Amino acid sequence: MTTLSIIIVNYNTCDLTIACLQSVLRSRTWSEYELIVVDNNSVDSSVEQIRMKCPQLTLIANDQNLGFAKANNQAMRIAKGRYILLLNSDTVVQPDTLQTMLDFMEANPTVGAAGCKVVLPDGSLDKACRRGFPTPSASFYYAFGISKLFPNSARFNQYQLTHLDPDKDYPVDCLVGAFMMVRREVIDQVGMLDEDFFMYGEDIDWCYRIKEAGWGIHYYPYTQITHYKGASSRRKPFKIIYEFHRAMYLFHRKHFSKKYSPFVNFFVYTGITVKLAISLLLNKFGSVR
Repeated sequence: MTTLSIIIVNYNTCDLTIACLQSVLRSRTWSEYELIVVDNNSVDSSVEQIRMKCPQLTLIANDQNLGFAKANNQAMRIAKGRYILLLNSDTVVQPDTLQTMLDFMEANPTVGAAGCKVVLPDGSLDKACRRGFPTPSASFYYAFGISKLFPNSARFNQYQLTHLDPDKDYPVDCLVGAFMMVRREVIDQVGMLDEDFFMYGEDIDWCYRIKEAGWGIHYYPYTQITHYKGASSRRKPFKIIYEFHRAMYLFHRKHFSKKYSPFVNFFVYTGITVKLAISLLLNKFGSVR
């Protein structure tokens, strides 16, 4: 069996995807791996360029945009690896990244999923690469800026974990879908990504199910990738903003709504709605960051 299946979903990011693929092909690894790219009906020259420049990979060309979760699941169904790596098209891996993470997984059989350190182009940490679950309290402290006021407090930083050293490894609740290495046994046990999530939240949901099944999730920062998210300052389409907030609603309804009172649930859903409205207004009239 192939050791590693690397899955990349592409949607109109031709140049970034090719750069990502080239960084993978430069990897220093003695493990056998396969590359699977799923194109979600890009309107640029992605399909043609990827086929021409990386003929050794498997390419699935969809005739519609199925979203991140469905596209990854398409690839997982044909993947042959003992490990599955979800890798964003807008990332670049280091030469040692794949082997370092595979060595870690091989040495730690109780870990179901692991992620490396993820940095932004300016060298700062992509805080999504090691998070706590967005419980109502964690979300409250984050949304209202309390976590920023007390960055070293474990209580107020349950979500972004800013009180923890980003250069040390430790168990976490969830990783980011931009780089997530998962065991085949885990997927066989808990299932693939939940396709109700279109392009956000599926990674948190997957991690939640993995931990519920008794597997560990680990942040391992001794190798890193660069994530070019947010490199553009263009205003976001309505669907992106909508799906981001819909994911919050879906996750809470699926995992937390039965654990909290109707009052708490009402407060959470109202907060998501208000945040959606504010985000749409800022996107239309305010500065984009």
